[in-house]
Formats: sequence, C-alpha cells, structure tokens
Amino acid sequence: MIARRRTGTALLITALVAVIGGSGPLSTGVGAAATAPQTPKVDPPPLPVDPRTPQEALDTLGISGYPDRLSVQPGESVKIMVSTKSPSFRATMVRVVHGDADPRGPGIKEQVVESDVNKEYPGRYQTLPVGSYVTVPDHGALRPDGSFTITAWIAPTTVPGSKLNPVAYRRTPAGTGAVQGIVTKWSEKEQAGYGMFVDQDGGLGLRLADRSGRAHTVSSGVKLKPWAPALRGVEPGGVVRPQHVNSSGWYFAAVSYDAGTGKVGLYQYPLTGHPNDSEAVVTRTIEARGLKNAAAPLLIAAYQGGQDRPAGFYNGKIDAPRVYDRALDEQEIRALRRGGPAERAVAAFDFSQKMDTDQVVDTSRNRLHGRAVNLPVRAVTGHNWQADEQDFKLAPKQYGAMYFHDDDLGDAAWEPGFTWKVPADARSGVYAAKLEAGGNVYHATFVVRPKHGKPASKVALLVPTFSYLAYGMTGGLTSGMSQYSRHSDGSGVVYSSHLRPLTNLRPYASGPRGESRPWQFEADTHITDWLESTGHTVDYITDHDLHREGTKLLDDYKVVITGSHPEYTSEPMLDALQSWLNDGGRLMYLGGNGFYWVTPLDRTGAYTELRRHDGTEAWQGAPGEHYHSTTGEYGGLWRFRGRPPQQLVGVGFTAQGFGSRLGTGTYSRPLDRSPQSHDPRAAWVFDGVKATGPIGDFDSLQSQGGPMGEELDRADYALGTADNTIVLGSGTGFGDEYLFVKEENNTANLMEGGTVNWLVRGDVTLTRYPRGGAVFSASSISWAGSLFYNNYDNDIATITENVLDAFAADRPLPGAG
Repeated sequence: MIARRRTGTALLITALVAVIGGSGPLSTGVGAAATAPQTPKVDPPPLPVDPRTPQEALDTLGISGYPDRLSVQPGESVKIMVSTKSPSFRATMVRVVHGDADPRGPGIKEQVVESDVNKEYPGRYQTLPVGSYVTVPDHGALRPDGSFTITAWIAPTTVPGSKLNPVAYRRTPAGTGAVQGIVTKWSEKEQAGYGMFVDQDGGLGLRLADRSGRAHTVSSGVKLKPWAPALRGVEPGGVVRPQHVNSSGWYFAAVSYDAGTGKVGLYQYPLTGHPNDSEAVVTRTIEARGLKNAAAPLLIAAYQGGQDRPAGFYNGKIDAPRVYDRALDEQEIRALRRGGPAERAVAAFDFSQKMDTDQVVDTSRNRLHGRAVNLPVRAVTGHNWQADEQDFKLAPKQYGAMYFHDDDLGDAAWEPGFTWKVPADARSGVYAAKLEAGGNVYHATFVVRPKHGKPASKVALLVPTFSYLAYGMTGGLTSGMSQYSRHSDGSGVVYSSHLRPLTNLRPYASGPRGESRPWQFEADTHITDWLESTGHTVDYITDHDLHREGTKLLDDYKVVITGSHPEYTSEPMLDALQSWLNDGGRLMYLGGNGFYWVTPLDRTGAYTELRRHDGTEAWQGAPGEHYHSTTGEYGGLWRFRGRPPQQLVGVGFTAQGFGSRLGTGTYSRPLDRSPQSHDPRAAWVFDGVKATGPIGDFDSLQSQGGPMGEELDRADYALGTADNTIVLGSGTGFGDEYLFVKEENNTANLMEGGTVNWLVRGDVTLTRYPRGGAVFSASSISWAGSLFYNNYDNDIATITENVLDAFAADRPLPGAG
C-alpha cells in the first residue's frame, strides 16, 4: 500500500506503508462497527511503478548523505558521508525537534549546535555501488596453465530477453548489462582471464583470452528459462507480485576448455524432469591455444569490469560453484551433475557454511576462501532441497545456495565529508548534519543518546531505529532498498543496512511543505516536539542500543515512551522490555501495529533481516526460507512465535486503512470512552477531559478525523491481554477502506471491511504489571499526530500528559491497591 497525506488530493507518494497482526473475540461494550454508515465505493486509480534506479532517484535530491552510526554518545565521533554534484556544500549540525513541514503544525523546528564543522566543504559526487557478489583474492591456483572447467548449479531470474515477470523488467540498475557473470576470473580492463556467464542472448556462455590476448566467446545458443515465480496475486493497479519457489528454474551449468586442442564444451542441464527445450550440450573447437590469465579476483555473480570494479551482476541463485584446472570430459561432468564429489577441484565453494557471516568457504585443498559483498541472501534453498525440512540448521547441505541481486547494497562505502565529535555536554536527542547545496537541503540523521550509566532523566524515548531501517528507502518508492521494496527481479528485500542514505529518515521527507503523509521518523517528531514543548526532559535511546544492552539500559528509567509505529522488534528487545516491565517499569506505547515482525540484527550491527510470511505484508518469502541467516531463528510474526503483542502491551494489530485516494471515505476516528474507564483505577487518565461526546474529534497531523486511525490495535484476552487490562476507550465506525488483518482471516469472505467487521477498531488500554509496572497503549499510528492540535491544548494531549505524569511519579498509580 501507499501512504498519502490526509487531504486526499495530494498525490505525491513518499512512503511505503506497513500492511501488518491481532486475533480472537472480545466484547468491550463499545458500539459495533457493523452499525457504522456506509461510505461511497470508489475505484482507485492504478498505483504507479517507479522506473528509476536508486541512484537516479537519489540524484534528483541534489545532495544526500548518511552517518556511519545511528546512535552515538557525547564525547564520541560520528562520520558524515556526503554526495553532491555541486562544487561545494555547507554543513550545519542541528538538533531536530520537529521534522514535519505541514503548515498546520509547528513546522520544522531545529536548534543549531555551535561547532567548528559548521562550514563550507568541497563537493564530491559519490555513487551507490549496487550489486551483490562473492570475491576471492587472486591466487596461483586460479591461474591455470591453460585448461579449465567451471561448474555450478544456477537458477537465474532475469534472463536477457525473457518476459516472464513484468515487475522484473521495470528498470535496469545502473552498471548492469545484458551479460551476467556466474563464476569468472575475467577482467574487462585487461581483456584477460576466463569465466562462465549468462550471455547477452540468455544462454550459457564461456569467455576466455588466449595466450596471444585474443578474446573468445562461445554460447550454448539456447536461452535459459528464468526461475519461475508462483503468483501471489494482483495488487491495485494490476501489478503482479511474484513469490519465487523451487521449481523448474535450476540448471546444472558447466563450461570447459582444453588449451591443447582448443576444444570447448558448454553443458546446460535443467533440473526438472519435465520435457524442457532449454537443455543444451555444445562442443566446439576454437582457434585458441593457451590462456592469458588476469590479475583480477575470482568473482561469483559478477565479472571485473573496465574500471577495475565488479560489473555484469547476476540475478538469481547460485549453488556449489567449482573451478578445475583441467578440462573435464562429458562423463565427469555428468557425474558432478548427479552429485559426485569435487575431486581435484582447485576451488569448491560451500555457501551452506558460515551463513551468519560474509565469509565464503572453499572446501578444496587450497582453502581459497572468499567474501560476500553487498548482502546476497543466505540460508536459501539449494538445488537439492527436498522440501522435507524447513530449518536450514537441520539440513544445511540442502541450503547451499546464495541469492544474488544486481541492486543489493550492504555498504555504500562513501568517503566521509567531515567528522563531528559530539560535545561532552551534548543534550540527548535527535541530531542531524544539515547539508545544503544548490538550493537543496538534506539532513543526515542520527541519535545522541546519554552516556552509559549517566541518564539525565527518568524518562526515555525509545527511537524505533529497527523500524526506520525496515522502511528506510534510498531513492524511489518501489526500488528504494527498504524491506518493503522489491529487487529488480521482483523478489522482496531481506536485509536493510544503515550504511547508505535513508531518504525518509529526515525532515522534509514528506515534501518542503509537508505535502504527503508523514511516516515513521517525521511522525515520531510529533512526539518529540510535544515532549520538548511541554517542558519534559527526556533521554533518547534507540532500538540498536536496547538490542545490544538489554535490561541494563532500561533499568536507568522509570518510563519508556515508544514512537508512533515500533513495528520491528528483536528477541533481545522483547526480552528486555518484558523483564523491565515485570520489575516495575512503565511503558507508554504511543503508536499502532507495534512489536509485530521478528527482526534480528546482524553481529556487526550494520543491518537487520526480515523473513516475511503469513502476515499482513508487502511480500512473502519462498517456501523453506523462513529462518534468518543472521541468527538461525524462525521469522515472520511474533504471534506465530508464541509472543503476540497482546502479551507485552495488552493490544495487537487488528486493522489498517488510509482513506480513499479521491478524498472520500473514513480516515481516522475519535475515541469513545468506555464504561470501564470510570473505574477509579482508570478514571485519572481522563482528568481534565470533556465528560461527554467523542474525544479527539479534530484532525490529526497524521490523518483526518481523530486520533484513532491508519493502523490500529485491539485488546484480545485469548491472545494474551492481561486479565487486569482496562479498555479505556475505542475508535470505531470505520469504512470499508479499513480492513481486517490478513493473518486472522482464515478464509475469503465479505467480513473484512470496517462497516461489517467489529474487530476493525482501535482499543486504548491500561495494563498493570507487578511491582508497580504498567503499560498505556494508544493503539493507533494517528495518536501522536493529534497531540499538537490547539497548540497542545486538547483532550488527546491531556490524556497523554496525565499518563506520563502518573507513570513518572515515584508512587503507585492512582487507584492501585
């Protein structure tokens, strides 16, 4: 789905929106949605597909950059990477208080931090080195005297000239040609070496340079068939979204060359047992004797281009690549196809080993180990997957493949424009290097946390940096490298790194006047400005900090406040929050659809991983690939790991909706107070709030109509909502553009929309934990956007202030005992 601004008329698209769980019956005594008025039905226009590459989209900004870390302490340094085509740029360090430029709100608010780095710098244009591959250092064993053989199992997804998947051909990433390297020791610059390729006509290809330096290319002449997708259905606008499965896409591929006779062989064997016209065996004698070797590294899924850097990136899976320093005959190749051992191979790579790292293991006697670059997907099914085991740890030999993409990116590896040392007395908060060039402005954003063990407040804001990475785009909407984006072959993005420009992690991401809907970072600044404008001293900590430090970090605080959409959570984060709450901590969950996706962080702290399946989601992973390579744990929704959000915060995801694109239908809704809220244990939450009528019946900066909207949570005792949880009120009466979550809808039916399904609602709740702990759940993404109305003098702000004051007090909550 596409997130848009609340006016319904602005069509500028700026963010992908989560489509994301809850379940089970619950009666709250609040009016059922089935009694809500019907809203007009409008056929939406087709959704656009952004044809730009990430680089092209990034270039339109004029200047961009990123910090080398998302969280930094006072006294530490942060490097700021900058790219611009302008001859110079200006940098100013700022503390960001409010990042949504919507003129109905407080507007952009930032405080300049005096520093000697605030000055002009020479501009430097730096590009995104996209494309994943494996690199193996040059070695004598990889420089055969002449003869050689290369073998591998391959499942290509973007075969030149094929039209199987319309999504796959919407764009051609910069630097990618029709020829794709499979296993190569070829240097375009040197015009030397050898390699196995997908050629420009889509068949298996062999390239080599003979002793005289003359280049030779031989093709099978038969087009490979792309790895066939299973259709996941059609989205609005008729866009087909594929799900790759283990089907007829695998081939055993081999190329050989006998330097003494000039005989070459190409072997293209499809794995499928069905009739297949893409099998080919080609033998030919060429006018070549000997081999001119290259000094370039051996590359898997690419070849060394004319500028001494990888090019010709391959899309698809590769399994068990091997190199031999002799020409194998057809009988030997057929034996390898049947699973024979790699005897006397000079390099035999086993991708099933060390899958939680970037290391690539060579099992030959030469131990020519390599390194995976730009995060090709690991822990994916290989050519020999039997479908009887879903966990790669239990059958690693069936997971010997790597999935490469020509638009993968793990580290942009830009040179720093400058380095800022955070002052020792810096106040915790959201900071940015404000970069200006040619009339363009870009904020490279990060968090300054308090020093270890030296909190400045008993209240902390937990900045959802894992969710920022999940939504973090570099460039355009569809090709933006977020975990909602798709690769050029149509598959979903599994890994998301912070070592790149995150174009929506900054002020003005929704436009210079806030033309589009704020999401994630900008929406979270609705909370930061409320805290700062109302005089609260708050420490800022991040998901990354919590993942690394656990309960020890939280023990410094009485109250922790979440962002507007803390959707992505790791196991260490959940464990820490649960332990802290059990020990008396108090959590203010000021968002919706939180604590939803299992999201591990890699051991270096650079990237998160997602294995989406069986949720309300942007894409779904292939069968057998639901376990994370980084940790080995089962992925998907936390509810399917036995830890639904209701167990932690009393509520969980139940519905989402964003109003009609044409301005009709329901947006957000006000809050109706429940009878239970008048209990002395809860009534204090409403001190100073109007006694009758809907609460918050005014436009939110996030969405029209009130505080309950966009993505909603509900209480559900069957899913773990505590018996003592009080539903303080609910937002109901949504139209049919608000839909029930997919993971609870067991069969296709007509009970999905807000006018007919009473589970399409948002429940604001209060849950008490042992030892004085508690959770207040706003259960709506739109809640934070309602705080500012009437300059923070409104009922939603009052409720939130009442909860914060009571939670932060060193005494039991009102009504306890």
